[in-house]
Amino acid sequence: MKSWDIFCHVVDNYGDIGVTWRLARQLTIEFNQRIRLFVDDLGAFKHLCPDVDPARESQEVMGVEIVLWHPNLQIAPADIVIEAFACTLPEAVIAAMAERTPPSLWINLEYLSAEDWVESCHLLSSPQLCGPEKYFFFPGFGENTGGLLRENNLLNCRQQFGTHEKSRFLRKLGVSHAEDSMLISVFTYENPQITTWLDALLQSGRSYHLLVPPGRIENDIKRWLKVDSFVTGECYVQGQVRIQAIPFLSQQEYDFLLWCCDLNLVRGEDSFVRAQWAGKPFLWHIYQQDEYIHLDKLTAFLRLYLQGLDRDAADAVERLWMDWNRQKPLQLSWDLWRQQTAKLEQHAENWCSELAGKKSLAETLVLFAENW
Repeated sequence: MKSWDIFCHVVDNYGDIGVTWRLARQLTIEFNQRIRLFVDDLGAFKHLCPDVDPARESQEVMGVEIVLWHPNLQIAPADIVIEAFACTLPEAVIAAMAERTPPSLWINLEYLSAEDWVESCHLLSSPQLCGPEKYFFFPGFGENTGGLLRENNLLNCRQQFGTHEKSRFLRKLGVSHAEDSMLISVFTYENPQITTWLDALLQSGRSYHLLVPPGRIENDIKRWLKVDSFVTGECYVQGQVRIQAIPFLSQQEYDFLLWCCDLNLVRGEDSFVRAQWAGKPFLWHIYQQDEYIHLDKLTAFLRLYLQGLDRDAADAVERLWMDWNRQKPLQLSWDLWRQQTAKLEQHAENWCSELAGKKSLAETLVLFAENW
């Protein structure tokens, strides 16, 4: 059994802590590794994991030791130290990693990308003036990357999540869903053009039920609804469009939500990956970066994801995703997308199966550490 320290700086979008918490649990449960997770904001962490007590600087949750990362942190470092998403390790920790015999394996866990250069940079090492060599570890979609986070039993659990389980979960959320209504989860960043999409839903002649957990899209939805508040549990109705505010969900509950829905609008990295394991059509709202660098990342993923689709279906997905991420009106692109629904449902399942044939991120990390 090896010991691991994982350092995570929590940002306001919860993606970083979402990924590192999943990774810590999987390394503990499936690979019998000893994990300490250092987190600088336990209050934010508690939103994802209600068992976390923000008042305690050190605690064990689900077999993982969770430690508050404060500025003066001094520790005896583990066999492997993961610096998640370029968070900066304390100088005292780096020095202790170098003094250790043998030195700690220092891994910089990078953000997920489908860009071509990722495979050539995966596992590159970088000598450090102070501290041991640092290795760059890239999650990804190709064989020569670190792979994606996926628990061993995830897809089996999804297959066993049948009609009864879906109904029970939705009832728990207070959702009364009509069978002929398209169920859509909406967890995205701000986008003023969502109003044009909602207009398109309203004019389509079909019924829709949108489930919206707390997040940054709320104000844009309120603007379309012409309401001042968006109250958890309330269902707002405009024509055949029902928009329901649901509570903040645990990671497992969010998986259940994705499995229940016909379409999932997701953002960032963690929900983006989980939407792919759901095997359902999805739209990815990528995190916006300066000089539109994020659109290169979006295009790189689409180049992979759209393989195997005919031209009409591929064009419909690309146009909707690009219009959403460029904040352009969405009526026409939505109309084109919904004409391809049957093809996109099958494609999402095929894509999930293809990804499942590759090693998971946790597995590739463990193999790298064992062979180092």
